[in-house]
Amino acid sequence: MKNLGFSAADVLLPKRGIDLEKWAVVACDQYTADPGYWNKVEEFVKYSPSTLRITLPEIYLEKEGKEERIRKINETMREYIQDGIFDEYKDSFILVERKTETGVRFGLVGKLDLEEYDYGKDSLSLIRATEGTILSRIPPRKEIRLHAPLELPHIMVLISDEERSVIEPLRDRRDSLEVVYDTPLMMNGGRVTGYLIDRKEDKDAIYTALERMLVKLDPSNPLLYAMGDGNHSLATAKSLWEDIKQELDEDERKSCPARYALVEIENIFDPGLQFEPIHRIFYSLSADDFFSALENVADYTAETIGRDDIERRVNESKSSFVIFDGSAYTLVRLHGTEKELAAWTVQSVIDALLEKKSCSVDYIHGMNETLSLGGGGNIALILPDISKDTFFASILSDKAFPRKTFSIGHADEKRYYMEARRIR
Repeated sequence: MKNLGFSAADVLLPKRGIDLEKWAVVACDQYTADPGYWNKVEEFVKYSPSTLRITLPEIYLEKEGKEERIRKINETMREYIQDGIFDEYKDSFILVERKTETGVRFGLVGKLDLEEYDYGKDSLSLIRATEGTILSRIPPRKEIRLHAPLELPHIMVLISDEERSVIEPLRDRRDSLEVVYDTPLMMNGGRVTGYLIDRKEDKDAIYTALERMLVKLDPSNPLLYAMGDGNHSLATAKSLWEDIKQELDEDERKSCPARYALVEIENIFDPGLQFEPIHRIFYSLSADDFFSALENVADYTAETIGRDDIERRVNESKSSFVIFDGSAYTLVRLHGTEKELAAWTVQSVIDALLEKKSCSVDYIHGMNETLSLGGGGNIALILPDISKDTFFASILSDKAFPRKTFSIGHADEKRYYMEARRIR
């Protein structure tokens, strides 16, 4: 069987009796501007074993005392291992059922082969970034992983499985599977249940389904796995592996645990998986100045529309967006651009404006939240939805989306840390 890039892993889970609601904490890259959220998490967890103690919320990444936090994280990981708080499930997958306000979605936890991953902008690898990777974000994250004995994933990776052949057969008979965790998630996170997949016939069925998907791909551009969330975490694991493997011979490279990264794959066609566009706010910029910058990079037409028409009209074309400056809602349609997706052209405008220090820019979830910030000298910019049907095709044709183009669900629907794996 070919290297499919994804396989079963030796998964660590907290032993029964540990309070899983306090153990599982939302992805570290959420609520980065909301210290109140993390204060509430601290108060809730207190002295219980928790992934809060073995991950670094990114709100603290640039703050004083980071080195001490990282040292304490590594120390606590070793303590958790020595204290025996984990059960290890060898050569296994975990089927994950997640219930949120949006709905129910399913995923499969296993390990990705970092040899099959390239986050470069022109990558043609089996595993690929979906947004531009900011290289400056990798070194501070490598500091965290460098000496850590464990990894805990908030990485979600998408597969385009229209036949529902990989995850859904397990979903449909989950009542026959062993439940290895079942818990509510703190801070409005919903509920998560994990089912053990360790039987040979089940693992073989997963590999066979993935291989059927692989052989249908263009061998010169074989995109099988597209990053959903956690691209910079996976890029960090890849960068560190490239360092480590220089000191290993070929046999050592094959078996080294650092060659792999624990992730959750999800089918992009799962109805519980919701994509949301991420919108833009331009602070201290007039509409006239925005359009002057836009004229330098693209042709366009513009028309005034009503507030109630925004969502419908902006989604008539991937080349559209809406500008609100506090007085009018303007639908902009781009023409003759190299890449159809409006976010590419908008990013070119952002880059030009920031280079001249003409304004500052922020990236906002939710159309209503974004529009509420428009006016008073600011501009709100609303982008169209990202289609599941064309998502993989867009990556194949354009290589990746501009940074912060889409989000999978709301902040409290991001992946929570549960599973762990030894990486040394």
